[in-house]
Amino acid sequence: MKRGLVPRSAGAAAEDRRAADTIPAPAAGATRGGRTLAVRYPGRIAYGPALELQATLVERRRRGEIPDTLLLLEHPHVITLGSSGCAGHVLMPADELARRGIALHEAGRGGDVTYHGPGQLVGYPILDLKPDRRDLHRYLRSLEAVLVRALGAFGLHGERDERATGAWVGGAKVAAIGIRVSSGWITSHGFALNADTDLSCFDAIVPCGLHGRPVTSLSRLLDRRVTPELAAPAVVAAMVAEFGYGSVDDPGGANSK
Repeated sequence: MKRGLVPRSAGAAAEDRRAADTIPAPAAGATRGGRTLAVRYPGRIAYGPALELQATLVERRRRGEIPDTLLLLEHPHVITLGSSGCAGHVLMPADELARRGIALHEAGRGGDVTYHGPGQLVGYPILDLKPDRRDLHRYLRSLEAVLVRALGAFGLHGERDERATGAWVGGAKVAAIGIRVSSGWITSHGFALNADTDLSCFDAIVPCGLHGRPVTSLSRLLDRRVTPELAAPAVVAAMVAEFGYGSVDDPGGANSK
């Protein structure tokens, strides 16, 4: 539980907003190979406060006040609509979603409709893609590579699908990707890896607008419980390997060095 991917206590929303001020400044003159990746675990927070936290971190990254930062967290039940989202891909009426405790939120990212909820490891990389990664297609492929590497750490053969962004195992989607890149080539939003997710919640949507494509989770694939806490170290290690960070600021994490 040390990573904090669990429900927060009262007053957590204010703590989440203040969390943006706790990330250290980068070392002077850092280059891509010498950059530090700061990893933070805000806990289980609602989608709205998570958007606010990302916006604050994006501004701080743009000003050079913080290093590249990876937020790893969970959300309460929520369906999000991306910029190309189709309302018809939400299959349940609003009153049924409310009865089930599933919120509906516009996301401000690319992509269609997706679901987030407990047991899912959500990663929001706040990265400066300058000077060597100013290519949206390359960045998406890099995030796919991160997820495939992380799956490999569990002995799973992850795959890309040329027709659909994300990570797949045996034709089933185990991770979704939806990004935003703002002025200054600063990234936000990111990916969602189904670790120990209740997959029945995906019945409320057409995931990513892909009809007839199944979803799966690490727990289902491995036939044992794999929590977000257990999945997080593999994701951090994969981020470091794919993006070539020289060090990791990961308090309490297995990847600290």
